[in-house]
Amino acid sequence: MAESALENKRILAVDDEPDVLDTLEEQLADFKGLQMDKATNYETAYHLIRSWTYDLVILDIMGVRGFDLLNASVQLGFPTVMLTAHALNVDALKKSIEMGARAFLPKEKLAEIVPFLEDVLTLAAMPGWRRVFERLGGFFETAFGPGWQLREKDFWEKVSSGRPIQEPVILKK
Repeated sequence: MAESALENKRILAVDDEPDVLDTLEEQLADFKGLQMDKATNYETAYHLIRSWTYDLVILDIMGVRGFDLLNASVQLGFPTVMLTAHALNVDALKKSIEMGARAFLPKEKLAEIVPFLEDVLTLAAMPGWRRVFERLGGFFETAFGPGWQLREKDFWEKVSSGRPIQEPVILKK
């Protein structure tokens, strides 16, 4: 295996479905020095986010209060990827971007996650989003319907072209 940005990284993966965590672990098992912490609930995940420094955080949206965890992760400066099946919709995608997530991936693309994670680790935020849209644009078109970006055309053009949008919205308690 060629060198990868995933080597010697510490990753936190959070999902309420243990089989998703097992699949992630299998996908990442061959990367030298990669350490993966796992959590299946909000409380454990929040404790881990506050206790360790992560090179990358992968969060489910539903079942673990993913947006609350995204807020904590971004506030601490951890590159964060949203992974979802049930919140696969335009509003969740937009909210993820606005809150500072670095990618938004459908769980059905879990077998293809490695290049997305490598992009998150090697590309700046907005060029990374451009790459997500290059890879998943057709998937989003099918999932969300034709013309799904027309409602907020300016926003989606900026994101898909890799141009900056506003700074992430960080909610403080």
